Amino acid sequence: RLLIVDDQAIVRKGTMALLSLIEGIDVVGEAVNGQEAVLQSATLQPDVILMDLMMPIMDGVEAIRQISVAQPQSRILALTSFIADDKLFPAIKAGALGYMVKDCEPEDLVKAIRQVHRGEPSLHPSVARKVLAELRQPPQSGTPTPDPLTERELDVLRLIATGFDNDTIAERLNITEVTVRTHLSHILDKLHL
Repeated sequence: RLLIVDDQAIVRKGTMALLSLIEGIDVVGEAVNGQEAVLQSATLQPDVILMDLMMPIMDGVEAIRQISVAQPQSRILALTSFIADDKLFPAIKAGALGYMVKDCEPEDLVKAIRQVHRGEPSLHPSVARKVLAELRQPPQSGTPTPDPLTERELDVLRLIATGFDNDTIAERLNITEVTVRTHLSHILDKLHL
């Protein structure tokens, strides 16, 4: 059961026409943007979602993030024209199990859909090269902040490390939960996390 998400009608309809001819693939729906994809995935409960990344209203990365939380059983294969780092890595981190480029061969797309359906990752070769190159890069160490953690930020950090949630930390430090989140935000910025 496949849901196809793409804002370009010709691409969406062409992909639907192609995949509806493939044995074992049932195209159950289509969506024209990420917001519609989130709604359709909740209604249709597809096994696999073929997701474009560059769309209006809600982009594919945000849709992947929301669907991965709401319907973790649906597996997502990003299908896009671009292999830009600003979309590739966020899409994978958001929960995409595969990443294919629109100029791939139809049989490669079918193979990728089947792999993702089985829970196996599927990356277009050029995408796989980019991922491997990124993994080979030495980690970038952020320069230490000239602004050290304040005493209150250290208090919050200690309680987080102990495993307390924001409400409990607020209660223990006699501050609001919003203040805890502000401290947490400052801690993350200062530690380059």
